[in-house]
Amino acid sequence: MEQLKHECGVVLIRLLKPLAYYQEKYGTWKYGLNKLYLMMEKQHNRGQEGAGMACVNLDAPAGEEYMFRQRAEGKDAIAEVFRQIDDSFAGQLYLGHLRYSTTGKSGLTYVHPFLRRNNWRAKNLCLCGNFNMTNIEEVFQWLTSQGQSPRINGDSFLTLELMGHRLDREVERLFQEAKSKGMEGAAITQYIEEHIQMANVLRTTMTHFDGGYVMCGLTGSGEMFAMRDPWGIRPAFYYQDEEIIVLASERPVIQTTFDLSAEEISELQPGQALIVHKDGHGLLEQILPPQEFSACSFERIYFSRGSDRDIYQERKRLGEQLMPAIMKAIDGDVANTVFSYIPNTAEVAFYGMTDGFRKLNHDVRIEKVVWKDIKLRTFITEGAARNDLAAHVYDVSYGSVREGLDNLVIIDDSIVRGTTLKESILKILDRLHPKKIVVVSSSPQIRYPDYYGIDMSRLEELCAFRAAIALIRGRGMQSLIDDTYRLCQMRPTDENHVRAIYAPFSVEEINQKIVEMLRPQGMQTPVELVFQSIEGLHEACPNHPGDWYFTGKFPTPGGTRMVNRAFVNYVETIKK
Repeated sequence: MEQLKHECGVVLIRLLKPLAYYQEKYGTWKYGLNKLYLMMEKQHNRGQEGAGMACVNLDAPAGEEYMFRQRAEGKDAIAEVFRQIDDSFAGQLYLGHLRYSTTGKSGLTYVHPFLRRNNWRAKNLCLCGNFNMTNIEEVFQWLTSQGQSPRINGDSFLTLELMGHRLDREVERLFQEAKSKGMEGAAITQYIEEHIQMANVLRTTMTHFDGGYVMCGLTGSGEMFAMRDPWGIRPAFYYQDEEIIVLASERPVIQTTFDLSAEEISELQPGQALIVHKDGHGLLEQILPPQEFSACSFERIYFSRGSDRDIYQERKRLGEQLMPAIMKAIDGDVANTVFSYIPNTAEVAFYGMTDGFRKLNHDVRIEKVVWKDIKLRTFITEGAARNDLAAHVYDVSYGSVREGLDNLVIIDDSIVRGTTLKESILKILDRLHPKKIVVVSSSPQIRYPDYYGIDMSRLEELCAFRAAIALIRGRGMQSLIDDTYRLCQMRPTDENHVRAIYAPFSVEEINQKIVEMLRPQGMQTPVELVFQSIEGLHEACPNHPGDWYFTGKFPTPGGTRMVNRAFVNYVETIKK
């Protein structure tokens, strides 16, 4: 319903045969480029603000370009990038990236991959990632204390500079080692490129960062790597055969592109890196020790493609587990209830929900009640007129519900800010005049911002938080806000003090307040909200326990510090 933006999608490709091999077998030397394009398009859901790719040609002679990069902005960025590519992009190593901005910074400058140049091939570094770092200020202070002067204070730029610095040190270590062996000139360069250890670079770089990430890169001398954060927050999958090594953010992307089964594809583990050396030899290395496993559950609920074998079943279970709560909301009157969903991401949960009723021998009535129109574009910028336009993004099937007789159950994958509910969905559903509207969320109440790659960073944007604050003020509990503010200021890293804001209230009390706040003026139909439970979430998605946006249990110190800071910012803003 309310589009959330995930930070990024990544693709890595390493061709293991000479380009002539692919020309002979597949009829084109562009085999790698074509696979890169397909894998990027298959992950378009993960980034529509910009795209970029990079290539390394190991066969380029001295004096000719061997490392290429192309970037573009906008929803058609992938196509634009590949339109600009010519025959110079022939190579053995490819990197692709899709971007959503979660930091508020946009423009081609912020589109990945980032490139650090040097006359030594081994010191050239191209970097991209699916990441959000929560301790970037601390990293900036550390770098400046070492005498460095970063040009831009942002996680992408600082990661590039820190890793580039460590790569320089690794090259210099090997330079001295080669000199001690009596080597000179080009023999030193060859020695460096044959012996460079990216694991050393990653260990001395990534230990400084707190956050969720899959960090990917290429060097000018032909090293390729991808590393997953120690908590396993962000996902990465890989495959290798005698022709190719590939990595992507989602498993079905690799399955479809290379016609593979799920069992043939492996998942990169927390703190682990896939490293492919210049000679094409790939290996897995444990770079950082694994921490408490916190794989993002929102990947399963919303972000990742529903075509994944396991995600499809998990989303169905999320819908099915809501059946008892829905039965209670409609007083067991299945015969006089119409079931539907908000297009398009809630569709699989809807199938699971209706399956749950059928398993109890209920004959459910299914209708396509809500239609999502193409994205409306307009020159209108004035607030009221623009809000009126937003209200028409969705439409309804008139006559699909019997006026005054039928309950209407409508399921969505999440309710975040509540803006679309208030400005559009509830208004248009009220036109059908059902007996009651039950809005169902296949995820629990989103109570906290995310700081690991999802575009929700301010507490006051979340309707559950606004509802809790309204309950506190309505019951004369202002001291709870004041006490929480002081704790967030004084002890920001001890624990998530914002959890105290929700503690006095049940889920049902917050639900009722959300309905009260989001109910459009003049709406006649009774409305009830039903949210997934935390227990139901973990039962449906047992292998992805990360739930900090629902429970406030952030897996890293940086996340805890940032949510406490967000509450301080909220209080200080409303005091102005």
